[in-house]
Amino acid sequence: MLLMSIVTQSNSQGPFDARIKKVRHSHTRMARGYDAKVGRDGLIVFRPKRRRRSVPIRALFVAITAFFGFKVLVLLSLGDIAYQERVDTLAVGSIAEQAGAYVMQIDPVARTIAEQLAPLL
Repeated sequence: MLLMSIVTQSNSQGPFDARIKKVRHSHTRMARGYDAKVGRDGLIVFRPKRRRRSVPIRALFVAITAFFGFKVLVLLSLGDIAYQERVDTLAVGSIAEQAGAYVMQIDPVARTIAEQLAPLL
């Protein structure tokens, strides 16, 4: 009989533990911020705020596009030979300058865009 009450007690504890786990999870999410909204029935409902990405995709896309735009603009204004001379000058500098030279080297994308825009400017 004692064994039966222990088994019954452990079975009834399962759903309670699941509810406690759900409440703790909800509390953790709400600790990061929440929104309160009033429903049609007048009940105030609290929902956790959605987490945003640490790096917004749109901002990253705009930054990359602006970088290529700058690179193409400098390439158009200096010309291929003068641009490559400046990149070569950077390549013999410090580690940061070498990294800049690697990033600023003429790549196929920048060259193609510059060739397309050259007649317009």
